[in-house]
Amino acid sequence: MSDFVIPVPPTACVPVASGGMFPVRRVYCIGRNYAAHAVEMGHDPDREAPFFFQKNPNDLNSSGSFPYPAQSSDVHHEVEVAVLLKSGGTNISLENALDHVYGYALCLDMTRRDLQGIAKKAGRPWEIGKAFHASAPVGPVHRVAEVGHLDQGRITLHLNGALKQEGDLNQMIWKVPEMISYLSEYYTLAPGDVILSGTPAGVGPVQKGDAMTIEVEGLGAMAVTVT
Repeated sequence: MSDFVIPVPPTACVPVASGGMFPVRRVYCIGRNYAAHAVEMGHDPDREAPFFFQKNPNDLNSSGSFPYPAQSSDVHHEVEVAVLLKSGGTNISLENALDHVYGYALCLDMTRRDLQGIAKKAGRPWEIGKAFHASAPVGPVHRVAEVGHLDQGRITLHLNGALKQEGDLNQMIWKVPEMISYLSEYYTLAPGDVILSGTPAGVGPVQKGDAMTIEVEGLGAMAVTVT
């Protein structure tokens, strides 16, 4: 007999392109990791210490649709790359950081910008604008053994066929090894942890019925419909 007093919630997971499922433990998101995006959000693009917020594991959404959330009238797209860890630890060195990466996936950090703005003005956490149901549409995981490590390559988002976001992964202020190493100073990283690596400039609003297509060189493309 189980000792659990309620039914155990299902494990959040993401499909792997070559087969199987990747279980998700935590989701860390880095803020303002492309200089041009920092500028468009009204911040200095100089290399300041990185900062992170979290989404919930079950916010990752591989359905191909994004349900427009309640209590918001200004929801923005942010195209990103997800970094999925197969191992972890504390105080991980830069030299060893990439050894912990299982693979990479296309991802969106959908944001209730109006609610985020209210939270910012009040000096409160951003979670109400970031961590909501299905707020991280995600594509299948591509294993490092198949695609290598992504340190450069074009990243784009088209909205209803029009190019809205464009950049290169080499424009990230904090690179993947640095993000892993820095996070491990403050958290014990573990298998199943996911890091969203930031978005290039061009973020903007979506409406019900919109069609988004995101693409990263080496990871292919993913279509997401706003419902």
